[in-house]
Amino acid sequence: MVAVRPLGIDSEASSDPLQIKLYELPAAAQMSVYGPVVKIHPVVLASIGDSYERRNEGASRVIGTLLGTIDKHSVEVTNCFSVPHNESEDEVAVDMEFAKNMYDLHKRVSPSEVIVGWYATGFEITEHSVLIHEYYSREATNPIHLTMDTALQSGKMNIRAYVSAQMGVPGKTVGVMFTPLSVKYKYYDTERIGVDLLQRTRDAPNTTNGLTSDLCQVGGAAGRVQDMLATVLTYIEDVLSGKQMADNSVGRYLMDLVNKVPKITAEDFETMLNSNINDLLMVTYLSNLTQAQIALNEKIVVL
Repeated sequence: MVAVRPLGIDSEASSDPLQIKLYELPAAAQMSVYGPVVKIHPVVLASIGDSYERRNEGASRVIGTLLGTIDKHSVEVTNCFSVPHNESEDEVAVDMEFAKNMYDLHKRVSPSEVIVGWYATGFEITEHSVLIHEYYSREATNPIHLTMDTALQSGKMNIRAYVSAQMGVPGKTVGVMFTPLSVKYKYYDTERIGVDLLQRTRDAPNTTNGLTSDLCQVGGAAGRVQDMLATVLTYIEDVLSGKQMADNSVGRYLMDLVNKVPKITAEDFETMLNSNINDLLMVTYLSNLTQAQIALNEKIVVL
């Protein structure tokens, strides 16, 4: 553990040892830091919630390292891990050696993911948060600070992201300014399965739902595609009949979608489908034949 004590900052403007202020900057100012968007994957939120549920007895919150990628317009948080720490009114102790070792191990598995910031459960930024943020500022350029309201102060689990900047006069710092950033949720196709499963238990939390079969998933996906096509057709019919104004951006999306559809006749499509079905049946037949051969050999060996 490395103990980090509050900084004794000389400030004539305030009697507090450290000021923490939140400001909502214009979009242009946010763009100069990272861009206005922080994209968070579901696995990150699940990991934070799990670490909070498994916290030590008496701990009011948990903290951890955020991992992901950075581009010119956004920060994408794809993974995270918790970091042991202890807090009191006078100081905060963070196991920085543990954080370093965990990151080194993670780089062996996902070398493309870098430290983009850190998270903490709770709905407010404290003086200890500023000190922890100072440590992560040495590990990453302009790290983000993510907060998750696990106490559900507003009736839901609010997720917020911030970046910090020093404020004050030259030669004398009087505080730290935390700027809120926009937060969006993003998921891969493989993560969508887990998200859909959680959605089914949202209205009935005491029930248990297992994973559906492949055939049911294909049927559900086909149903969703059919619903989306019905929505598109309704929009097109309303535009043609004059009930709704045409949107050029929607028209471009639809034209791009039409151009992506392969041009193939019904006969050729049926031939390709039948060929794939025949291949699948052949593989199934060979698998069953192999299983029967193995079972027969086992009986011969016993005799």
